[in-house]
Amino acid sequence: MEELSHFTKLYNEFLAPKEPLYAGQMLWRAARKWPERIALICNNEEITFNQLYQQASAVSYFLQQQKVVPGDKVMILYENSLDFYRAYHGAWQVGAVVIPINTFMHEKELEHVINDSQPAVLIVSEKLSSKVLQLYKNARFIITQEELNALCANPQQFIPVPLQQHELSVLLYTSGTTGLPKGVMLSSYNCIYNSIQGIAKFTSQKDDRILCALPLFHSFMQNACIWSTCLLGAAVIVVPKIDRKALLVGIACKPTVVLGIPQLFGLFCLLKKLNFSKVRFFICGGDALPDKIRKFFELIYGRKICNGYGLSETSPFVSVDLDDTRSETNTIGKPLIGISVQLRDETGKDISKTAIGTLWVKGDNTMLGYYNALQATEKILQDGWLNTGDLARINSQGKLVICGREKDLIIHNGIKIYPQEIENCLMQHQAVQAVGVIGQATDDDNEIPVAYIAAPDYVEKRDELAQELLHLSKQHLAAYKIPRAFIIMRELPMTATGKINKKELRALNAQKS
Repeated sequence: MEELSHFTKLYNEFLAPKEPLYAGQMLWRAARKWPERIALICNNEEITFNQLYQQASAVSYFLQQQKVVPGDKVMILYENSLDFYRAYHGAWQVGAVVIPINTFMHEKELEHVINDSQPAVLIVSEKLSSKVLQLYKNARFIITQEELNALCANPQQFIPVPLQQHELSVLLYTSGTTGLPKGVMLSSYNCIYNSIQGIAKFTSQKDDRILCALPLFHSFMQNACIWSTCLLGAAVIVVPKIDRKALLVGIACKPTVVLGIPQLFGLFCLLKKLNFSKVRFFICGGDALPDKIRKFFELIYGRKICNGYGLSETSPFVSVDLDDTRSETNTIGKPLIGISVQLRDETGKDISKTAIGTLWVKGDNTMLGYYNALQATEKILQDGWLNTGDLARINSQGKLVICGREKDLIIHNGIKIYPQEIENCLMQHQAVQAVGVIGQATDDDNEIPVAYIAAPDYVEKRDELAQELLHLSKQHLAAYKIPRAFIIMRELPMTATGKINKKELRALNAQKS
């Protein structure tokens, strides 16, 4: 009831009035309400909401001078930094559509995104500028890091250009693990609605300090560290990159909320003795959390990692398990206020109460659709319901439990094998750092599981480790689930958001077959 009451209050404040809040007003409102409150901390530099607003306004004023109008697209290719925020809000305030780009994209993917979105303006960091300049020369203009800094050195006052609630506001390109990246279209309403859903769930507070170590181009970070903090007046501790020194500097700023992916929490386990005394929640998303990382974290820090779940297509939050109780690692809790869920079989029948099925979700946080991709949109969005592509079940407490990606499912003699179960088992071995299990086709149109293992210390002792993993599998898995091969590698291919890239593993496996 408290969550519903909190959500209703926020909804009535931001989205229900005759003149509801829209994306470009977020920072402007925060600067008026909390001018001296700290908005960002990066490398021990602090900046208030008013300072950030005035610096972003300098960007807005320049964009308007250059004839950038509402609906124009502004692409931002930047690492985690204060400049990312200046560019993001600067574009939003003129009514432009922001396109934050994955800084790790392959040139082929980046070229596709640029050609697909046709941005009017590119705002690019010094490190990444050469990568963009050789690919795209049709933009009206490009703002380099030097030019951006020069603009922000002369703060301005800028009144945000009006924007309708359901107009396109953010264009997020997916990581493209199953093909070329698709542009997820989010409206101002999507962004604010999902932000207040999260704030109500997490009992977020104005005194919160959120550790932002994951890339800001990811929807997870944009919601929690750009949109929500402006609504709350909370601070963000921006970590420029994930390494020991940068993390220690960020954690020394005493975060109250830590957001991460499994690999980041694994790194926290290796670092040990970090001062997390002020942290209220540790929230993990992006990929399945292995039992090994969860157990080690609890052993070292005496705290629970809360599993969250979402997609760029849902702005992104769908659910999170904040209960301080023991449960399966892949339990993601109950949906946020305003989100309905169904589990469906291959025919589309609702099987929510009986079995594992494909997870469909519905709510006002659901995307407008994919940009320039009507067929892809119609395939995933039906009558307001979104097909997540994830398999799930509902446990006895009414919580969702994720069982893996539908496209990763392995069918062996008509029996379904869920790779996530095998991966979690193999991760128990102390030498294993990451696991990716894929299905390998056989001559009789069947599939068998094959495990790719990241174990850098055992590359020269592959056979020994393979035997140990086979023994471990026999102890914990049914015979048909045991991998037929264990391929030991120094590291596995990863996406920019920290997921094991199974597309590359399948390609690698095809070469070996």
